[in-house]
Amino acid sequence: MPDAYILAIESSCDETAAAVVRSGEQLISNVVASQIATHQPYGGVVPELASREHLRAIVPVVRQALHGAQRTYESVDAIAVTRGPGLAGSLLVGISYAKALAFALEKPLIAVNHLEGHIHAVLLEERQKGNHVLQFPVLALVVSGGHTHLYLAAQKKDSWTYENIGHTRDDAAGEAFDKVAKLLGLGYPGGPVIDRLATHGDPRAVTFPAAQIKHPDRRQRGAGRSAALQDGRPRFDFSYSGIKTAILRYVEAHDMRSSIEERRVALSKIAKPKIEDYLAHGDRRTLDLVASFQRAMVEDLIDKTLKAAREFEVATLFVTGGVAANQELRTTFEHESAKQGLPVFFPSRPLSTDNAAMIAAAAYPKFLANDFAQMDFSAEAGLVLR
Repeated sequence: MPDAYILAIESSCDETAAAVVRSGEQLISNVVASQIATHQPYGGVVPELASREHLRAIVPVVRQALHGAQRTYESVDAIAVTRGPGLAGSLLVGISYAKALAFALEKPLIAVNHLEGHIHAVLLEERQKGNHVLQFPVLALVVSGGHTHLYLAAQKKDSWTYENIGHTRDDAAGEAFDKVAKLLGLGYPGGPVIDRLATHGDPRAVTFPAAQIKHPDRRQRGAGRSAALQDGRPRFDFSYSGIKTAILRYVEAHDMRSSIEERRVALSKIAKPKIEDYLAHGDRRTLDLVASFQRAMVEDLIDKTLKAAREFEVATLFVTGGVAANQELRTTFEHESAKQGLPVFFPSRPLSTDNAAMIAAAAYPKFLANDFAQMDFSAEAGLVLR
């Protein structure tokens, strides 16, 4: 089969991204325009501002991706775009532009689930390394600012199917990192800052109780669905609102409010704080709290994922999404999965966070199957991966 060049667009949250990938296995170009500076003063993503920034960035980002790939609009074989899940306004910017390109160029249009993109980020890079042999069953942990999911992934010829065996009941893991960082005056985005600061604290200084999931899952219909799958196998759900509350209680109990406000003000005056700046405006108690929080998060993610791997007797493990860039998570996953003789694969850090290369990679099996989108499809903020 001749090579297929897919131009992909990703705009599900606060990164405007475009990429060109050849036949689902060779990354030709990958461009990401970040909105961190726009949202930093607010301590999180503001949906209206995100949509506006996507409108400003999408045309130059796509042009840059094509230029970097030395391709023209006419020379690509298909247009792929993220359909969901994500922020509705942000998704609509990417979808509208992708539709316009596909219509004007008379190219097939492929709608991609953002979560499937994260899984295919791992596959893309393994294929680039020449690793085309994959042992099934595959268990994928997709862990990011908006998602914490466990999927059993299966391949049937060129297409993929997914079964969700666990998800967060409340905050996603990345969301918990960002909220704790904001609470402690460490700015936004919080995950990378906590990852760097954790090495300077004592991870055993503060003990957090394990999450207890007792209430039914309101997102699942029918009795008994919260604790088990339809065939009776157990689910492996996550919950991170409790640890966030525990951090708040710790801050109140140890009268840390004034020092946190001083830190927040000091860091807000520095355009791009470095690790030295955070340490200069930190204290031992904060560093120990950060290290203990990260340890608790990492241990919970790994514990549930490896329990699920044993229960479903999987042969391969994927860990992907923005939180997969966390160094402690990577190191501990590699160590603990090796004890089980379970190979674990991560995307590189640039492909861990939101990008369009993963969307192009996930679109390729659909391209082979002629699974093209109709022009009347729209964004689905809560799109489910199956």
